[in-house]
Amino acid sequence: MMNHQSDHIKLKTLVIVAHPALHTSSRANQKLAQTAARNATTVHDLYAAYSGTTLNAAHEQQLLLEHDRIILQFPIWWYSCPSLLKQWLDDVLTYGWAYGEGGNKLHGKEWGLAVTAGGSNETYSPQGYNLYSLEQLLRPFEVTASIIGVRFLPIFIVFNAMQLNEQELDIKAEKYAAYLTSIH
Repeated sequence: MMNHQSDHIKLKTLVIVAHPALHTSSRANQKLAQTAARNATTVHDLYAAYSGTTLNAAHEQQLLLEHDRIILQFPIWWYSCPSLLKQWLDDVLTYGWAYGEGGNKLHGKEWGLAVTAGGSNETYSPQGYNLYSLEQLLRPFEVTASIIGVRFLPIFIVFNAMQLNEQELDIKAEKYAAYLTSIH
């Protein structure tokens, strides 16, 4: 049995940021990415890496192999992720590599989501505008985690992302830092 002296661990963490306008339109995602970078985390901005170029699946797979915990950070767009992250999932998590016969390269790793939503927690409920919780809407990511053999972490959610003031963003950033370094 392990004796944990603290609730923080030293896993190699990769945060894959997928926001097409990270530096011009998303204070919340920008703040989260900066927080990740300050916490000894590798931050990989998909839109900066692949603006107008083809996704390099072999490079992306190597990044995954080099890390123990993978966090996908993105804004909720039409109840899912931006298109480049969807393409990343399709091109990188391939049969024979991530799943299926011989597809065990990610087994034992941790997989989490850090998402921002423009709406409130209340709007993401059976009684709210969106009819479902964000956890329910993001179930395809949980199923993907199961298929590729990774442990799915609790989802880190920032609601009302566009309305938060600087102090509220700082509080969310502190919570994100704890999320990135804590045992789940």
